[in-house]
Amino acid sequence: MPALRRSLGLLAIPAVALATVLPAATAAQAAPAASTTVRPDAAAAGWLARQLVDGDHFESVFDGTAYPDQGLTVDAVLAFAASHSSDQAAARATTWLAKPEIISGYLGDGTTEAYAGATAKLLLAAEVRGENPATFGGVDLPARLRSLQAPNGRFSDRSQWGDYSNAFGQSLALIALQRTHAGAPAAAVDFLVSAQCADGGFPISFGQPTCTGDPDATALAVQALTATGRPAKAAAGLGWLTAHQNADGGFAAARATGSNANSTGLATEALLSSGRLGAGLKGWSRLVKFQQGCATDPAVRGAIAYDATGFNTGNGARATAQAVLGLAGTPLAALSAHGARPAAPVLACAATTR
Repeated sequence: MPALRRSLGLLAIPAVALATVLPAATAAQAAPAASTTVRPDAAAAGWLARQLVDGDHFESVFDGTAYPDQGLTVDAVLAFAASHSSDQAAARATTWLAKPEIISGYLGDGTTEAYAGATAKLLLAAEVRGENPATFGGVDLPARLRSLQAPNGRFSDRSQWGDYSNAFGQSLALIALQRTHAGAPAAAVDFLVSAQCADGGFPISFGQPTCTGDPDATALAVQALTATGRPAKAAAGLGWLTAHQNADGGFAAARATGSNANSTGLATEALLSSGRLGAGLKGWSRLVKFQQGCATDPAVRGAIAYDATGFNTGNGARATAQAVLGLAGTPLAALSAHGARPAAPVLACAATTR
């Protein structure tokens, strides 16, 4: 169970601006069946908001038992902010995340158990929501995260279960800490730079015999390096992403070939936020094609399927949350819930007659 609770679950140009640069022909090809008056990112976020258990969190099932899924709930909070919608749901989820039993189960107790990636991710969510990260749920999140930095700059877990920290957590830590007054530690930035493969990609796990780039890890690292002032290294990562984009515009997980919404969402966010509009718009179009449109079951309209095999309730929430980041195109370093609309949008479909 500890590994399950500690999983990160997985984040430019605004969606409105994106609509002004997307060619009309591309938009028509990418649009879901029938007409809609809701932006793809907002429609997806609205569906996601309606899936929250008790209206404020997500759960994951392990061996037949449902457990609170703080990581996926944070993903949803970030997606709501990116889409500038579903703010009421985001507020409820934020309150749930701040409950003592929920926050300790996710971050650890802060002494014998403390998890770097989860702390970084929750710190980012608190910042995006405009909360005080130094007192969130009774925890000083920036201080907790900085306490997990090793002398070599790596943010590592302190746990009896082992160290599961990786490039996801390192990148999220840099993005989140850069948003604080003190900024991201230079040693931590240097550590991430040192992990870059010779071809420009970034691996998920550090210290492997062979450095193998991963789309998700590279996309987050690009955002972290851009935010912390390492444009040359970020550019190399972007080059790796464009070289590994599938012909359909999407991105595949490591050791896979078919495009999936999770990897495509993160990569598209990195590409669009860095001005790589050609590759970014291809990724955006792939994500919209994964979206469930008006020809589908009303219960899943607006949701994003994980891959081309069709919508699956088992992975639909996580796929939708991460896809929204690419559909909206807002970088994590600038993401904010300020001004988000309170309601959860519903995909508007033309009435059918029989």
